[in-house]
Amino acid sequence: MMISTAEEQGCAEQLARFFPKLLAVRIPVRVIAKRPGQSQAQEATVIEYAAEEFAIFLCRLALEFDDRVELAREGGRPEEAAVIALQYQAGSKAVAVRFVNGPCGWMINP
Repeated sequence: MMISTAEEQGCAEQLARFFPKLLAVRIPVRVIAKRPGQSQAQEATVIEYAAEEFAIFLCRLALEFDDRVELAREGGRPEEAAVIALQYQAGSKAVAVRFVNGPCGWMINP
């Protein structure tokens, strides 16, 4: 699992300013980049900010605006999401996603 430094957490916090309804959380997940015809890159990380329809996490995968990812939480159903914003800061990258199938059930009760 990715260990985040204070500087990296600041990157996620900066992005969260644009989403005032998100709450600070710590939810371990596996992020899987959904790319047709390619092997699916993935990494373990932690969702830093979340609400029922959005999440922000630190990520080292090569993601861009509108990319699709799957967030898988242990014991929870995987959820598909679309990248809606990226924040770069001092070599770190925070990613904001919107769940494509509506509210994420396991975000309601993390």
